Amino acid sequence: MKDLIAKISAEIETFRIESESLSEKGIKAAGARARKSSLELEKLLKEFRKVSIEESKK
Repeated sequence: MKDLIAKISAEIETFRIESESLSEKGIKAAGARARKSSLELEKLLKEFRKVSIEESKK
C-alpha cells in the first residue's frame, strides 16, 4: 500500500509540473505528457480504491 501511495504522489507531481509547463509557458509537448500522466493517475487511483477496499475488509 505504501508503495502504491508513493507512486501516486510521484505521478501527481509529474502531472503538476507538466500541466504548469503547458499553462504558464505554452509548451505544447507538456500537454501531451500531462495527459499521459493523467491516464496513469487514473489507473493508480483505481488500484488504490481496490486495495483500500480489500484492506478495510480485514
